[in-house]
Amino acid sequence: MKASIADLRRNYTRDGLLESQAPNGPYGLFATWFEQAVEIETTEANAMMLATVDAAGQPHLRTLLLKGVDEHGFVFFSNYQSAKGEQLRINPQAAMTFWWHDLERQVRIEGVIERISDEESDAYYHSRPLGSRLGAWASPQSQVIEGREVLERNLAELEAQYAEQSPPRPPHWGGYRLRPQLVEFWQGRPSRLHDRLRYRLESGVWQRERLAP
Repeated sequence: MKASIADLRRNYTRDGLLESQAPNGPYGLFATWFEQAVEIETTEANAMMLATVDAAGQPHLRTLLLKGVDEHGFVFFSNYQSAKGEQLRINPQAAMTFWWHDLERQVRIEGVIERISDEESDAYYHSRPLGSRLGAWASPQSQVIEGREVLERNLAELEAQYAEQSPPRPPHWGGYRLRPQLVEFWQGRPSRLHDRLRYRLESGVWQRERLAP
């Protein structure tokens, strides 16, 4: 390698995060940061890393897209029969992380997972482009396949099958909601003395506290 990994570093100087800027609960601050990320970030602001754990205790991590957030939690969609779907069935707890490079910000979220209602999943599914709706049927997510041609053949068959009608939502595809029990906001600061404000849910009430970087 031409560059030394150990020598790669960046001094964060863009902003700070004080208690006076933070509400009593995490949702308002997340909404503000997310809106700013949508305006400023050059990549997908709703991209996040989702961590799950399988039956053997092995953690798994991948990138997904957030598709909804309100006072009940953070919503994303997937194949229920995928590897992550099986992990969430066995252990319905997860963590997600947002990293907004241009804003020098990170948000970590931990909590419990639940499936959203069929009505919510139907509404989102039918809002997607046709190709994405057919793709949910065409791909046996996380399963071993012989080659790319398997997906292309499945898609071609589905395009013919639904040429005159809209495909229904696959019963194995839908949404999850992560109900947070912990949300941490991280703002990069100079000299690695970053700002970290953590919200913990205790008996239904959010507790805010500052963590050392």
